[in-house]
Amino acid sequence: MTSAGRIVHNLFADLPTLTGGEFFEELVACRNVRIERILSSDQPEPVLYDQEQDEWVCLLQGEARLWVAGDEVELRAGDHLLIPARAPHRVLDTSREPPCLWLAVHIHPHER
Repeated sequence: MTSAGRIVHNLFADLPTLTGGEFFEELVACRNVRIERILSSDQPEPVLYDQEQDEWVCLLQGEARLWVAGDEVELRAGDHLLIPARAPHRVLDTSREPPCLWLAVHIHPHER
């Protein structure tokens, strides 16, 4: 769809079917900010993240359980969370139906 010559996209459209892991799609990258759409299967990879940037995540659909710097955090659709830079974190559990759909905003300390 277009609006005044601009292409309009939908966060819920064209989601891949996953049998495991996660699907990451960069939506916008501008100066020190990167925004991505993430789709999680019900079998997330046990990756421990320790990032140089702050990350704000919003769970758009589904339910998830995260481990963030020693604390477990449960999220439902609509919940959002700021994960500070250098806070180790991982996804522990994600729902099957509906699958977890996230919007993540990465705020880097310097322009990329």
